[in-house]
Amino acid sequence: MKGERHRPEGRVLTDPRSARRIRQVTDHPSIHHHPFFFVPAYDQAGKRLVFVSHRSGAPQIFFEDRTSGELVQVTDRSDLAEWSIYPSPDGRYVYFTAGTGAWRVNLDDFAETQLADFGSVEMREKGMVGAAMGTTALSACGRWWAIPVKAGNLSRFIVIDTQEKISRVILERDTIGHPQFCPDDSNLILYAGPLTDRVWCVDRDGGNNRRVYRREDDQQWVTHEVWLPGQRAIAFVDWPRGMRLIDIDTGQAEWLHRFPAWHAAPDRDGRRFVCDTNFPDRGLHVIKVGGEPMFIGASEATSEGAHWAGPFPYNNGPVAVEARQHTHPHPRFSPDGTRVVFTSDRSGHAQIYEVELEGGAA
Repeated sequence: MKGERHRPEGRVLTDPRSARRIRQVTDHPSIHHHPFFFVPAYDQAGKRLVFVSHRSGAPQIFFEDRTSGELVQVTDRSDLAEWSIYPSPDGRYVYFTAGTGAWRVNLDDFAETQLADFGSVEMREKGMVGAAMGTTALSACGRWWAIPVKAGNLSRFIVIDTQEKISRVILERDTIGHPQFCPDDSNLILYAGPLTDRVWCVDRDGGNNRRVYRREDDQQWVTHEVWLPGQRAIAFVDWPRGMRLIDIDTGQAEWLHRFPAWHAAPDRDGRRFVCDTNFPDRGLHVIKVGGEPMFIGASEATSEGAHWAGPFPYNNGPVAVEARQHTHPHPRFSPDGTRVVFTSDRSGHAQIYEVELEGGAA
């Protein structure tokens, strides 16, 4: 029920290899996950940890009250798009899509406000990965919210002014996925195009739509792109060979490292990445920009997606894959950089965990 407060479920574990403390946040025998790896799970002040829980029988927005440890149910809906959620930096709201509408919910009184109605549309592409997830993007200032909407043969890129509650279509094209506002420029949006041509940018008004990086050949697997704070640059995974960094003004690309990072998110200063790994699962690692990877703990997640074990599979079009996203760790730094939140189904149900970065073996 909306507004219901559940007792704290946290318990402390110790990673046997790194000796770091790992706190299990949720314990109900149902699916839980935090937002996608490039979406913040906490407000900037660190007062709430936002996540999705299926404990009521359908995905709902919850948060952990960091003062009391209680788990608070925020929504009570049958149509929540669970990977669309985006907490506002000031901690007041969580933005989300549900049905064919765009909404935000107040985390103090749980009042929901509809900001847009997209009409009769599919909303998302079919599948479990990429644009099919339905991720959205909120600007660092909290005013602008970008949502890809699948409508027939087109994807419409819609930007909502959250103050004026006005929306407009800024771009239409074949596919638009994983939007992300530049953390240093709210007029600039990164998005993923087709799987064979991923890295694109567009201005918030729809102008200057351009490809930022072109694949070297049809075997290169470009994926999991993310802004690097403090620079006009985009990092992406060149799976499984490592990570590269693109200067969006010059187009110059350089290797960040040759470690097989899978989902990799930077800290707020752009000095470190945290990543999970797969095929093989080597655990969670922190990698300083220009430094070597440091193991911080095992996720023990099942990390579904057998396609990740082979060569790039999408040259001839989309491929149906079994890759339930709540089985992936998707690690993300806390705002103060002292913790990493991740999801793991190690217990048989996907739960939320935090690994502490202060103390423990390096």
